[in-house]
Amino acid sequence: MKRSPKDVIESARTVSRRALVVGGAQVAVIGALGWRLQSMQVEQADQFRLLAEENRINIRLLPPARGMIFDRNGIPIAANEQNYRVVMVREDAGDIGEVLARLTELVEIDPDDLTRAMDEMKRRSPFVPVTIADRLSWEDVARINLNTPALPGIQADVGLSRVYPAGADLAHVVGYVGPVSDYDLSRIDDPDPLLQIPKFQIGKTGAENKLEQTLRGSAGTRRIEVNAAGRIMRELDRQEGTSGKDVQLTIDSRLQSYVQARLDGESAGAVLIDLEHGDLRAIASAPAFDPNLFVRGISVRDWTDLNENKYRPLAAKAIQGAYPPGSTFKMVTALAAFEAGVVGPNETVYCPGHTDVFGIRFHCWKRGGHGNINLHESLKQSCDCYYYEIAQRVGIDKMAEMARKLGLGIKHDLPLSAVASGLAPDKAWKSEVRGEDWRIGDTVNASIGQGYVLASPLQLAVMSARIATGREVTPRLVRLIDGVEQPSGLGENLGINENVLRRVRASMNDVCNHRRGTAYRSRILGDDVKMAGKTGTSQVRRITPEERAAGVTKNEDLPWERRDHALFVSFAPFDKPRYALSVVVEHGGGGSKAAAPIARDIMLQALYGGPPPLDAYPEADRDRIADQQRRIEARIPPGSRGSGRA
Repeated sequence: MKRSPKDVIESARTVSRRALVVGGAQVAVIGALGWRLQSMQVEQADQFRLLAEENRINIRLLPPARGMIFDRNGIPIAANEQNYRVVMVREDAGDIGEVLARLTELVEIDPDDLTRAMDEMKRRSPFVPVTIADRLSWEDVARINLNTPALPGIQADVGLSRVYPAGADLAHVVGYVGPVSDYDLSRIDDPDPLLQIPKFQIGKTGAENKLEQTLRGSAGTRRIEVNAAGRIMRELDRQEGTSGKDVQLTIDSRLQSYVQARLDGESAGAVLIDLEHGDLRAIASAPAFDPNLFVRGISVRDWTDLNENKYRPLAAKAIQGAYPPGSTFKMVTALAAFEAGVVGPNETVYCPGHTDVFGIRFHCWKRGGHGNINLHESLKQSCDCYYYEIAQRVGIDKMAEMARKLGLGIKHDLPLSAVASGLAPDKAWKSEVRGEDWRIGDTVNASIGQGYVLASPLQLAVMSARIATGREVTPRLVRLIDGVEQPSGLGENLGINENVLRRVRASMNDVCNHRRGTAYRSRILGDDVKMAGKTGTSQVRRITPEERAAGVTKNEDLPWERRDHALFVSFAPFDKPRYALSVVVEHGGGGSKAAAPIARDIMLQALYGGPPPLDAYPEADRDRIADQQRRIEARIPPGSRGSGRA
């Protein structure tokens, strides 16, 4: 069929449009290919030439600067310092022994460090830098740089290293950092890639460990070009990471240094709490250790000395230690009995020097007894028989309930290692844990803080704080994170009868300030700074009937490990309490003799913000105290000394 001229023209137009579309597409494809070829051949020629020569681009992580830790006054207690070090690349060194010999002529290097470095080089690839020595002086680095042509494979490097300016004074609080171990990695479900960096350091103990995520920061990246052998050819790009957040603790490092110095020579723990916010002003454990030893890797000798010391310097006794609280627990028993209504404030109990319970004799510390005695006198003179009696009336379950209300038997939430839970035992606990029924003798023992009852110095300080304020004071260690205020530990009202609390506080006041009080010798003079407290002595051995008949052996005549623990709890000033304090001296003997004098000195140091005036002490003690103050001030680092009344 013959097509009309009109159809022919329309057909031609259609073909032309299709040709244009196809042609345009072809031009676009060819153009894109040409642009890509031009880019690859001209703009990226160097990169592809390197790849053709078996070079490759690697991304490596850059460790961030670790966040710093400050005390409440802004003094650094965990900081970062520049660390000059010298490293060797075995591949570039040639004769390793000869190069190292030249190096040791320029700078002094510990032979143990050389041996360790040689061993590490044998394990690692030849192109991986190995640290020969660190913490070099700038003069050492300058000498190395001047002699670089004669030291093939040797490079001077600089990085950041953790340092603890307060040394041993804050070791148990701040803790220390160390290299990531296989054990560390096994405890983490999804490890941060930073942890894979060789010798990357993380917090091992104390706040360094518990605040690790806050302090660590995030990694940066470094894009480098390496050849087929893995040698770094050049750095192509660098993006710095984000530094860790700074943390400010509630600790007063000046006061902490004083407390550590005052505990010198003892195996002891002390905790001081500010009652306004529950801030922990001092957490001291003696003896202590220098955390800087662990940053670089502690020597075998130092590690052995720490582990074999019978006073256990690695143990944070103030928070980890769990001790029978002895007579410091008597306030718990009294408050439980009064709250339950089983005893009146003026009701007396007769103390003949012992109490018989189902054929078992429980002794008072005073062999001849105290006679008829009420609550006030029982705390002031620390009569045991009074508490044996009222404990049988109230029962262990209500005593345990009161103990927990006052902060005992509770693991307080603090960013510290191994915070002790202590133990406020009750019937259910013994049935579940021991598989035995609770006995009345257990209650009698518990009434004076013996038997199963255990408490840490931290818990005893919290107990004192709650008695002093009537509030649920909660200990706070972190004050600021990156400048943000952390929740206060002020606490709500405990719900304990205020009249009963006043009676207990008045009795604790007389413990220190009445001539018949057990801590009268450790009193503070001055109406505006009077201290209230309670002594405690907890046995660590059983005294047999035969020994009692022959005469109980004095603590000073026993081996150190068999002597009683000495305890003291307190708050001050009595009229307007600002601080609560506990001191535990392991195997110190009596609380009035060993723990109370230490507590008195610490409390005065806190109240006055530095060395107190000598007239705050009884006149007979002033010459001895003056000499003691001189010795302690000489031991405290100059930058840690405080002055002026707080």
